[in-house]
Amino acid sequence: MPLTLASLVHHSALKLTVRAGEERLATPVRWAHASELADPVPYMEGGELLLITALKLDAEDPEAMRRYVRRLGQAGVAGLGFAVGVHYATIPDALVDAAAEEGLPLLEVPRRTPFLAISKAVSAAISAEQYQAVTAGFAAQRDLTKQALSGGPAGLLAALAGQVDGWAALYDATGAVAASAPEWAARRAARLTPEVERLHARTPPASLVVGGEADRVELHTLGTSRRPRAALAVGTGAPLGTAERYAVHSAIALLTLTTERSRSLHEAELRVGAAVLRMLLAGEPEHARTAAGSLYGDLLDAPYRLIIAEEASATAARAHADGRTAPHGAPPPPAAAPHGAPRPVDAPRTVAGERAVAAPVRAGEPPAGPLAALAEHVEAAAARAGEALLVVPDGERLVLLTADGGAAARACVGYAAALDQARTTGQAPAGRTDEPVMGLSAPAGPIAAATAYRQAEQALSVARRRGRALVEHEEVAAGSVVQLLSDDAVRAFADGLLRALREHDATGRGDLVASLRAWLSRHGQWDAAAAELGVHRHTLRYRMRRVEEILGRSLDDPDVRMELWLALKATSGTE
Repeated sequence: MPLTLASLVHHSALKLTVRAGEERLATPVRWAHASELADPVPYMEGGELLLITALKLDAEDPEAMRRYVRRLGQAGVAGLGFAVGVHYATIPDALVDAAAEEGLPLLEVPRRTPFLAISKAVSAAISAEQYQAVTAGFAAQRDLTKQALSGGPAGLLAALAGQVDGWAALYDATGAVAASAPEWAARRAARLTPEVERLHARTPPASLVVGGEADRVELHTLGTSRRPRAALAVGTGAPLGTAERYAVHSAIALLTLTTERSRSLHEAELRVGAAVLRMLLAGEPEHARTAAGSLYGDLLDAPYRLIIAEEASATAARAHADGRTAPHGAPPPPAAAPHGAPRPVDAPRTVAGERAVAAPVRAGEPPAGPLAALAEHVEAAAARAGEALLVVPDGERLVLLTADGGAAARACVGYAAALDQARTTGQAPAGRTDEPVMGLSAPAGPIAAATAYRQAEQALSVARRRGRALVEHEEVAAGSVVQLLSDDAVRAFADGLLRALREHDATGRGDLVASLRAWLSRHGQWDAAAAELGVHRHTLRYRMRRVEEILGRSLDDPDVRMELWLALKATSGTE
């Protein structure tokens, strides 16, 4: 309990008497200071008990005392102690009246009580308070540690809420509320998600205070990495005292140990995940289960989905290597390694971005940049749902194995939907080439991991072509083959194949392109195609002979007819 003026008045050895301001004796005292200056305010910090003998004051001048007392009150002085029997036998009425008018506590100090005794009493009380706070802080630390070991983060939060007489909440890396105490605090904490996201953008360790005096919330980042893995919110009805501050700092340390696994342990888990994925792709699910142990629960036995994600800049590099133009007009970075069927995980890579730097990738190297943000988002969703999740950085890619229909798979789809919406509404920054592009396989079982990997790669390839953040393999299988013709290389081939016919039509000597389209769409039926064009069938026969002569290819060849039909479909939107 903090030292107050009332505590000093009740101190039997000091013999202090209250002469004014009785209603404010509960004011805390931070220090006792003696000063005979006519204006001691420049040397005060607020909260002091000012001790005077009025050596340089005209204590009998009412106006001078009103100005003096008013200035002390404005400076936050806790009270005024006047020593009688030194320069004045009693406290002058002018000073008593001014103190009463201002509401400033005025204490009469008897001659036998030296100022030093008052200073010692204040110092001893403050030291005792600090010792009590430190002792309470250590006790709180022991209690919090015990709760963390027995009840995990939820138990720790409950203990912390009791220590500060308020509420506490834990946020994950995405800013979502992971746990709270009491339970009603989850709703209050959820309203602070924007502030938590703003706090995550700062360099840790970072803290933020929001709300007012009656609803004060402190936010603290947790973790030692450059990107915070979690955040702690502590809500109270008043600023924290020393003991409460000790409790909060202890909770931050314990939660950091709980939520921030050591880098070596995290990398070891990633290496295990990479090895498990290799075994699954090699068709050795039993060996994969043995290597994983209980690390991934029943994920490897239940139907799962495989997701392959890479940055759009890597997509541009792959498109450039294949002779294509990246979607959205992004300039192609230096070429990256081509992709195909399931390839060895953790192969050497080229990082595509503003500068391409060849870097060997160690097994289990954590993802970075946008892929790290995606991984954190999906991992947080899996953690909240209690799902197992396998995350494997694979060169410039990220491979995820998630339960079919689970929270992690839904989080990935939702993440992609948000990216697509931001792009279509113009909210995404112009020229961004680092957004993730994802392919999602169909549901698969333990023995079909290689098939799921190929499906995810195929879906990823279609996502690149269509300029979308995510494509599911079901869309590829159920869609039309015409959608696959949007590739620039296909359009270039179609333009080259039909260029001679278009140049012929430009001279006004016959509409060969339209006639060829009508004839092919009618499966070579002369009468039906001629009727559609509004010409005689002999005219149509003549035009088809001209097509053969100009192209130097026979329309009797089914391969020629197929190529011409696909060329017409690929360029239909440009005519």
